[in-house]
Amino acid sequence: MPESVHTARWISQIADLPGELHLFPSVNCGITNNELRDITVHHSFHAGWDGLDNSVSLKGVPLFSEFASRGAMVVMDKIYPNSAVSRLARLIKRLKPDIIHSLEFQHSAYLTLEAKKRLGINFPPWIVTNWGSDIYLFGRLPEHEVKIRDVLANADYYSCECRRDVCLAEGYGFKGKILPVFPNTGGFDLFDVAKLKVPGPVSGRRTIMLKGYQHWAGRALVGLRALERCTDVLAGYTVTIYSASPDVEIAARLFQQSTGVPVVIVPQNTPHWEILALHGTARISIGLSISDAISTSFLEALVMGSFPIQSWTACADEWIENGKTGLLVPPEDPDSVELAIRRALTDDGMMDRAADVNWRTALNRLDHKLMKQQALELYAAVAGH
Repeated sequence: MPESVHTARWISQIADLPGELHLFPSVNCGITNNELRDITVHHSFHAGWDGLDNSVSLKGVPLFSEFASRGAMVVMDKIYPNSAVSRLARLIKRLKPDIIHSLEFQHSAYLTLEAKKRLGINFPPWIVTNWGSDIYLFGRLPEHEVKIRDVLANADYYSCECRRDVCLAEGYGFKGKILPVFPNTGGFDLFDVAKLKVPGPVSGRRTIMLKGYQHWAGRALVGLRALERCTDVLAGYTVTIYSASPDVEIAARLFQQSTGVPVVIVPQNTPHWEILALHGTARISIGLSISDAISTSFLEALVMGSFPIQSWTACADEWIENGKTGLLVPPEDPDSVELAIRRALTDDGMMDRAADVNWRTALNRLDHKLMKQQALELYAAVAGH
């Protein structure tokens, strides 16, 4: 997904690899993330080079706006519904890549699978990477389970963020090589991000962060309902909501009106460092979803000292000790979330001890230099075979 910051952050780790990097859009949107570097992106139509680094090369037909490129692709997809498969197969045949890596299943891996079926046995080594809910949720849906099993039967390598998902992939029939488990979105420059934390103990902070996703997976409204029940212990606190869906914004205004607790809605497209800085002012960070891999926002909270209250559907148990360095909750139960918030707001000692332990975890597992080396070693292991 060339528009995704997660794609850009992964690729930023491997830009130093010898040879060429090519990106084929699995979602035909014509948009290129401006954090991408040192890569060729093969759009059908695209919205131009505005804001992109000079090291990025765009292929495809340039149009005058994102609106125009999206419209052209909608028309093309209706007239030629399998054009992406044909274009990808032709590109693979022409480039003869040493490695093909599908970032995400439901678009990227499914598309790559169809290209592989067209090309037959002369197909490069294929890595599939599990993003978010690719297997944990979609694997339970019959129409996706068949496709997931087909992808895993054809892929040579599998990578993911959770040990949980390794077991699931093997359960869905994967017989290839499991690559090391670590986050997909890269690490943090811990020296720099430490400067964004407000001085003093975490127990002295008076901000509550809430991830504002409310959609097929996100459950921000459950978090708001739980906070509403905690009004008696929220005096002096501000609730800050980021990535807020429109319905969450409305609910947040009503929450502020009924409780008197100040609410700040962080604008969409706020720079990443500002989101980190907000976590660095927060006592607790709440993230609720019915399914995820290791949530990036959870890792941001962990790094910035904010005590994570995270739904237990996101393999956060592989990073924290429940009840000591974070609290894991059912994503759709406001009663349980309320109890977790109350505990986190009244136990200063747990807040400060957790921040110390979680910082050590970050040093050991999330340093950007360490993560970059792991990403490079992943490709070296595949190339070596």
